[in-house]
Amino acid sequence: MTRMLHPPEPILVIDDEEAILLAIDTTLQLAGFNHVVVCRESRDAMALLHGRAPGCVLLDLNMPHLDGQALLPLILASRPELPVIVITGTIDVETAVQCMKAGALDYLVKPVDESRLIAAIHQALRFRELHQENRALRLQLDEEPLGHPEAFAEIVTASPKMIALFRYIESIAPSPQPVLVRGETGVGKELVARAIHRLSGRPGPFVAVNVAGLDDNVFSDTLFGHVKGAFTGAESPRAGLVEKAADGTLFLDEIGDLSQGSQVKLLRLLQEREYMPLGQDSLRLSNARVIASTHADLWALQQQGAFRKDLHYRLRTHLLRIPPLRDRKEDLAVLADFFAGQAALSLGKEKPPVPAELLSLLATHPFPGNVRELQAMIFDAVAQQKTKLLPLAVLRDHMARAMQDRSTGPAPFVPALHFPEPLPTLKETARLLVAEAMRRAGHNQSAAAAMLGISQQALSKRLKGQSGE
Repeated sequence: MTRMLHPPEPILVIDDEEAILLAIDTTLQLAGFNHVVVCRESRDAMALLHGRAPGCVLLDLNMPHLDGQALLPLILASRPELPVIVITGTIDVETAVQCMKAGALDYLVKPVDESRLIAAIHQALRFRELHQENRALRLQLDEEPLGHPEAFAEIVTASPKMIALFRYIESIAPSPQPVLVRGETGVGKELVARAIHRLSGRPGPFVAVNVAGLDDNVFSDTLFGHVKGAFTGAESPRAGLVEKAADGTLFLDEIGDLSQGSQVKLLRLLQEREYMPLGQDSLRLSNARVIASTHADLWALQQQGAFRKDLHYRLRTHLLRIPPLRDRKEDLAVLADFFAGQAALSLGKEKPPVPAELLSLLATHPFPGNVRELQAMIFDAVAQQKTKLLPLAVLRDHMARAMQDRSTGPAPFVPALHFPEPLPTLKETARLLVAEAMRRAGHNQSAAAAMLGISQQALSKRLKGQSGE
């Protein structure tokens, strides 16, 4: 008779101490988890990961050769949906918290408490189960056509990621609950909010306000309005945006910059549907649907005490994450063509064709300003157009300036590089880097040079030197 394994996918325990592995294995077996795989050599972990497809991982941080902090990003890069619980000594709790911010689900402190261990495993397996259910639901949604594609007419895209986002928007649009739209500057958060409003069927208007930089009094007056005599200069009553958005949608842009006092007032509006104009003692009720957006990491702000936990959870009843342009490069062609047509129409010019060389060039740029940056680049190029062709030099100059701004500004986050053993020489590294840039640029030297931050002449000289070696 074959023994039933629980869980179906193994629990992988990675720790170099045999006593710890034995203690954890025994505890899990007594708790009914009879499908446990242990690994003492961290350098073998990735092979086990690919061979057995675990349901969750227990990862010790302090190990020789390849420690847990270095192994964690490798695991998550290979299987981003895999729940990882880090195990740490008491002196390494701060490091464990950093690991959680990097994607770990939880951490345990040695000596590991048995009840805490079992609870963490149950949580990890439930997390895995929910992820699999969500993945199955997404696959099902991906097979269904959009019910109302006209609602997204303002958003030009050919990206499967954006189409999947549209399907989710169609499913949540009728809900009266708040929506939080996350995304970098320039990805089109307000366009998405307007699409939600159109699909909601609400008869009231779409009312938008950028709350960044508003102090508490201005925020209250802007949103809730005031009665006559509420303050000096209030000679007549004024309706706030909440009242103007009755039966419609109130869009609060850059919610991450809201002051603590204003956060309390917004929380009451969301929880109780109540607000109070300045200078008035009686409450009013609102039926406006609230959509908020931010480019900030609200989780990080919450940990810093700058954003209320209860407001964060209330806002993200429905959560949308708009991918940056660098993660949906299939949109470059359709957006470049669309913006070229817009620019030509506004400038009274003939629309220039979008050459294949332009698309190769654009594909090398990280677009920190996203769609808005691409729009500005194309508009500037069309404005300087002297012939029927789009001047690529204008775009190269823009990209070079952007690279210069990035090099002189704060250092961006760069994922850790993983080098082979033994280390390559500087000459070998340069050769590999140039080859990779040429591959990504489709062997376009101008595009590859822009990616490497050097001139096209310098790259050509280096390529000639390599071919002559």
